[in-house]
Amino acid sequence: MAEFLQQTINGLAWGSIYALIALGYTMVYGVLRLINFAHGDVYMIGAMTGYYAGNLLTHRFAISDGPVAFSIVLASSMAVCGLLGFVIERVAYKPLRSAPRINSLITAIGVSLFLEFGGQLLFGADPKVFPLLIPEKPLFEIGGAIIGRIQAVIFVVAFGLMAALHFIVAKTKIGRAMRAVSFSHMASQLVGIPLNAIISFTFVLGSMLAGAGGVLVGIANPKVEPLMGIMPGLKAFVAAVLGGAGNIPGALAGGL
Repeated sequence: MAEFLQQTINGLAWGSIYALIALGYTMVYGVLRLINFAHGDVYMIGAMTGYYAGNLLTHRFAISDGPVAFSIVLASSMAVCGLLGFVIERVAYKPLRSAPRINSLITAIGVSLFLEFGGQLLFGADPKVFPLLIPEKPLFEIGGAIIGRIQAVIFVVAFGLMAALHFIVAKTKIGRAMRAVSFSHMASQLVGIPLNAIISFTFVLGSMLAGAGGVLVGIANPKVEPLMGIMPGLKAFVAAVLGGAGNIPGALAGGL
């Protein structure tokens, strides 16, 4: 029974990371009806950014305080991935907005390959060890199963970000605009919603969540490399489909 509980806790920790990535898939599908196959590679860029930012903090600036270093690394990865999501949408997808959907799908695969092999060229193909930002330490024991410090951080950060996303989508003006755009592009433009800005914001938001997922994977499984986004990206895609493409609570449930 203890082993079953331990594996359940492990699975929920990984599922929360998959849910973060799946939320990006489902939000983009909701506003564009596009499966952004490059999203898993944005997650990889988040992990690689975290690797370089963590090494810079610990070795160059000698910031060894775990929570402070982790917070800076997390914010850096989310910022870089948000910017990357904005560039991808503006450069790769916006020119194809009125083209047949197959064009956007092929472009998404092309962007994914560009990020994967561009990453190998830029970062090197060898796996890298993520810096030790949060030393592992048992925190709680439930029926013989242990929740460690890293798993606790994953749960807190993942569910905190999901709660923030829910607040943005459900309670803010820009969230209402996102829901309007997902319902109808034409009707939302008729009532004065800036379509291009809302679509870009959706890409930025989803990419920031993927970047956070990359950092969480880095502290939990500290081996990062340029092709690490392929399988998690596929699993998160399955989670998004399982929860209903375009359904934000469904993506969370699908990941878990």
